[in-house]
Amino acid sequence: MLKRYARLLAWGCLPVLAWMGNARLFCQNHLDQKPEIVSLLGRKLYARPATGERLAKLEEELKQAALALESNPNDAERIILYGRRLAYLWRYNEAIDVYLQGITSFPDNAMLYRHRGHRYISIRRFEQAVTDLTRASALNPDDFDIWYHLGLAHYLRGEFESALRAYRACRRTAQDDDSIVAVSHWLYMTLRRLQRETEAQKILEEINAGMNVEENQSYHELLLFYKGARSSREILTLIEASDLDLATLGYGVGNWYLYNGDREKAEAMFKRIVEVAYWPAFGFIAAEVELYRMQQGT
Repeated sequence: MLKRYARLLAWGCLPVLAWMGNARLFCQNHLDQKPEIVSLLGRKLYARPATGERLAKLEEELKQAALALESNPNDAERIILYGRRLAYLWRYNEAIDVYLQGITSFPDNAMLYRHRGHRYISIRRFEQAVTDLTRASALNPDDFDIWYHLGLAHYLRGEFESALRAYRACRRTAQDDDSIVAVSHWLYMTLRRLQRETEAQKILEEINAGMNVEENQSYHELLLFYKGARSSREILTLIEASDLDLATLGYGVGNWYLYNGDREKAEAMFKRIVEVAYWPAFGFIAAEVELYRMQQGT
């Protein structure tokens, strides 16, 4: 039986539902909100993913996921959904606690390790992410998302050879253009960090402007940029669209500066990224890691 889990909504005057208990009212002022994490650069980062109608929608979805789990607490899929709804609100520590409870009851469920590993990345605990995602890959070696996140966890630790192996495994599971584009972007960057430029260029051979990409347009644009089919001006214009675009496109450009020897421009781009609000973005986390390494002289 899963343990009681009573922390659901961490701010506002909202009903807080126990995992297997009664509803109560909990009010917390945003000004008193604890940071979700302290970044590698010492910045306090808060769980504030949205406002207004969007926030209300996310909170309602969390409430419904809690009710579903309360009605059947021994359903692994409901545990995962509840954890995901917490994560959509950037409440990653709570999500990790949920996945821990799930793993206690379902120790061989690959998706619980996969989701907890992802959220360890979000809170900058990369070693734990590698451990969880390695376990997940052993339990389910055919899952794209497991290999994708394992590659990222290794990449963020500077373990580029291990990242390369995970991304190559990920590429073998890619089923559509969106997946191909996402993994190809990180494969290319990993190979460039390993100074294997010829292999990196081969990654770009199958990338073209006519690919059917719906979710990973930013990665697609970056790959076209690496290939020479987009100018730096075009990419820098796209960066202005949103904080997420700045984090995603900006990291690709900053990393391109870095492995092409322009450390000053790379550092300026990374600093620009870590000033935006979208701190869970992979590009933001990667930029933060790069700046941390620069501060450490590595």
